Amino acid sequence: MFSPGQEEHCGPTKEPVKYGELVVLGYNGSLPSGDRGRRRSRFALYKRVKANGVKPSTVHILNNPQASKAVNCKGQHSISYTLSRNQTVVVEYSHDKDTDMFQIGRSTESPIDFVVTDTVSGGGDSEDMPITQSTISRFACRVVCERNPPYTARIYAAGFDSSKNIFLGEKAAKWKNPDGQMDGLTTNGVLVMHPRGGFTEESKPGVWREISVCGDVYTLRETRSAQTRGKLVDSESNVLQDGSLVDLCGATLLWRTAEGLFHTPTQKHLEALRQELNAARPQCPVGLNTLAFPSMQRCSRAVPSVASQEEKQPWVYLACGHVHGYHDWGHRSEREPNAQRECPMCRAVGPYVPLWLGCEPAFYVDTGAPTHAFVPCGHVCSEKSARYWSEIPLPHGTHAFHAACPFCATQLSLTQGCSKLIFQGPVD
Repeated sequence: MFSPGQEEHCGPTKEPVKYGELVVLGYNGSLPSGDRGRRRSRFALYKRVKANGVKPSTVHILNNPQASKAVNCKGQHSISYTLSRNQTVVVEYSHDKDTDMFQIGRSTESPIDFVVTDTVSGGGDSEDMPITQSTISRFACRVVCERNPPYTARIYAAGFDSSKNIFLGEKAAKWKNPDGQMDGLTTNGVLVMHPRGGFTEESKPGVWREISVCGDVYTLRETRSAQTRGKLVDSESNVLQDGSLVDLCGATLLWRTAEGLFHTPTQKHLEALRQELNAARPQCPVGLNTLAFPSMQRCSRAVPSVASQEEKQPWVYLACGHVHGYHDWGHRSEREPNAQRECPMCRAVGPYVPLWLGCEPAFYVDTGAPTHAFVPCGHVCSEKSARYWSEIPLPHGTHAFHAACPFCATQLSLTQGCSKLIFQGPVD
């Protein structure tokens, strides 16, 4: 039925060269309000017609603000490190014909290629639920890709603004390296985690690190915005691997290489699995009516916290995994009607939620059948994908970490990250 590399994916060797894709965790195939322009749930990085990368060149040590302003007005890219009111180190950057640069951040200004806003847990849209104060930097980070094979992609904290500058003010963490080069960290930092074993069925979580403005790797600060940096980790690099996670303090991005995407399930494959599930005509053990997973389009727009009481919509008792249609039997709580429900099959008590298929192929580590649901949101994917994401601690707020559903960013249950689904076949 399915073999990697067919259908809508084109092979990694075909033009135009695709470096990879950044996919925002917490969205099920698209933003709830739809993908528009640079504001979308996934962003593909292609080789540019003309290289726009930059590399460090001249270093200026300036002792007054006017001199600093003069250097910054030259129209070249530069990074300014303010050491004190009277001293600033400005590193000028010159054109690099061998790299392409892509910038990510909250700003909608033209230097930003991929506009990212705070992810709302539960699959909502931050445009509908405004965040009072975003913790994502306006110019959060930049990804630099080599234009020649193997098209290595590297990540750096901070992005150049509309005047081609990066400013690290007096309060920002910054320092001079033993080789004399200046470096620093952004206010809330850019964290990266490379999974061990790539992004496959056998992958295991790696260790979260912080990336500096110049691309060095450090252990995490005591708190997200502490002014003292962590320890340099010489043995690790800022090279993105298939499955690397990039956290911008408010949104987490998954990096998938072109090669990695070549082996993921496609939308057509996921649709075939959905049709296969429905063709088996699973039944509700109580109402004896046939259940059917909604279309991929409906699943991608569904908000898990909003109950669907359509007759064919599958629901599950998460404590045991028995799949039913919606019914009113077994309430244990008046205040939260579906938080404590008793399964009529086995009497297990727990949340009772609608099931929605995970529609974002980039989050799957294999091409297996959708047999497991995340707890407590009810998003369904393959067993290995569910177990993988159940083990990944994602940054939350300024110092907490917890596992979350990749399709809606809902925090997973600490005792049971996912549940195996038990369907009842037709009785006829």
